[in-house]
Amino acid sequence: MNKCKITVLKTTFDKDLAEEFGVEGLSSCPMLRKGQVFYADYACPDGFCDEAWKAIYQYVFALAHGAGKDGGLFYYADWIRRPGIAICSCNDGIRPVIFKVEQTDRKA
Repeated sequence: MNKCKITVLKTTFDKDLAEEFGVEGLSSCPMLRKGQVFYADYACPDGFCDEAWKAIYQYVFALAHGAGKDGGLFYYADWIRRPGIAICSCNDGIRPVIFKVEQTDRKA
């Protein structure tokens, strides 16, 4: 098993939903920022949002165990065209954070 590299690609904010449902002063995710990098296998990395981890850990776990390795595409080859990666997000419907999870050669 190898570690996966988790990169924060972007933080988003849905202004319309925030105005309708969010608390006063709500803004984009205060925990993560674009460009941050984490490494993980089966455990949530230090400093990573617990809720985001719950949303993406299955992709990290699968890729850490070799899913999509050696040129094979991930999840039935109908999602991501590049082998060894997954693009996923946390489950915050107003301010989701988008991640790239990719296989590495770093041993877990």
